[in-house]
Amino acid sequence: MEYEEIKLLKQSEKSTVHLVRTAGGGEQVYVRKRLDGQHPVYQMLRDCPHPCLPRLYEVTVGEDTTTVIEEYIDGSTPDGAQMSGKQLRGMIRQLCGVLEFLHGKGIIHRDIKPSNLLLTEDGQLYLIDFDAARTLKEKQEQDTRLLGTRGFAPPEQYGFAQTDERTDIYALGATLERILGGKAGSSAKKVIRRCMNLDPDKRYQSVREVRQAFFHTGLKASCAAGAVLLLALVGIGMLTFPLWQQSGEPGGDTQSGELTVLPAPGNPHWDGETGTAVWGNVPEAGIASELQFMLRLYKADTQEPPAPDEAGWIFEDKIRMGDTGLRDKESIEWSLATELNGNGIYYFTISAVGDGAQYADSPYSVSDAFIYTGEDAPPLPTPTGLRWEMYEVDNTTHYLATWDNLDVYEDKDSFNVTVYDQNGAYVMNNIWYKRAMEERWRGGMPIQAEYLKLDNRYRFTVEAYSSRPNEYGPSLLPDPAPEEYYSPWLFDEPQRDE
Repeated sequence: MEYEEIKLLKQSEKSTVHLVRTAGGGEQVYVRKRLDGQHPVYQMLRDCPHPCLPRLYEVTVGEDTTTVIEEYIDGSTPDGAQMSGKQLRGMIRQLCGVLEFLHGKGIIHRDIKPSNLLLTEDGQLYLIDFDAARTLKEKQEQDTRLLGTRGFAPPEQYGFAQTDERTDIYALGATLERILGGKAGSSAKKVIRRCMNLDPDKRYQSVREVRQAFFHTGLKASCAAGAVLLLALVGIGMLTFPLWQQSGEPGGDTQSGELTVLPAPGNPHWDGETGTAVWGNVPEAGIASELQFMLRLYKADTQEPPAPDEAGWIFEDKIRMGDTGLRDKESIEWSLATELNGNGIYYFTISAVGDGAQYADSPYSVSDAFIYTGEDAPPLPTPTGLRWEMYEVDNTTHYLATWDNLDVYEDKDSFNVTVYDQNGAYVMNNIWYKRAMEERWRGGMPIQAEYLKLDNRYRFTVEAYSSRPNEYGPSLLPDPAPEEYYSPWLFDEPQRDE
């Protein structure tokens, strides 16, 4: 097909990119790329469509050049400062999804960076520019072409080794670090740091692991539902660890129309000096089996509380809890101790989330003040003597993560246990209060058996979070964590079916 040029989009020594349309004044516009050399990856992509990849209409690979006619995407580079938490979550999920797809086809992009992402107004993400992409080649020690963008490409991309999935994982971390900027919370920063480890063996080994690490709380695909359900059984709220600090995501449509507006949660207040938010329950809140609230945390310079819908919160999260007895509770608790960032005066506001079918979201209610002075408080003791325990009930094996010094903590101190397999891959995590562990699980942390396969080995780490934030800070793992912070192996010798 013949095309006429509309506009030069990009030109370099090795490529020329034009906006074109079919000759004779066709209405539809396309992107035409003329690249020096052979780029067979584009032929693979033409036969492997994906929602996050521009559609390829024509690919011609000659002896010295490659010509590509592809879909024109009307989008812009993602700007985290202008995006809500919901938009950021959607972007990260889409980016991880398309990279998992490409890696499953043996394609390594090798040039992931913000300028190679396009986000449309409706939130659809596209990964573009496969000029540096390659396919994996067995037994090859390094790449034949050393391409990439400084600041986003890892060391192996400059000739130290063959690039593989972990190369894109490094660039993914660098890209998200740039896009999230100041919105990156402690969990996001930890994930990004591991993505960008200079040693490929110490990074996440697949994009699936990255995705699970980003979404391991609240919406994590592999284990969050189980963790929330377990917490609901004992009537406590799960701690929240933000991926980012948010600055403008509404809790939902509060215009009633024909919907009934839910009542605002009553008596929001801080539970003494524990850093725990408490508010009156709204049993009708949430969707299906989940009780849901939208919480915002504010930091103030004075004891003047924010208005219920005031902007400027430093953290926002949709709280989701399984409906096992919680709807009958008079009040809900949710620890915010890990979100207190610097000494100051803190408030939270809380809204009940409607289902959008019968109920609309409630107005926000404002809490009293909490004065945080524990910025330089010493950390809690480190959990020691980590070990696995097992016991049988009704022919069912229960697995518990335990440690020797549980008695040195207070009832509302909580613990984040993270399980890894023999390859160092993240498997799942649970977060429980000490009180619940003692009441329900013999002083241990329950690890769901469905995540523990007999043909693998598992070990865990523990982080302790304080319920006395003005006296003690959290006991966090070093990054990377030395061997002494890990438990012994469960299934030390993998059991295999005969």
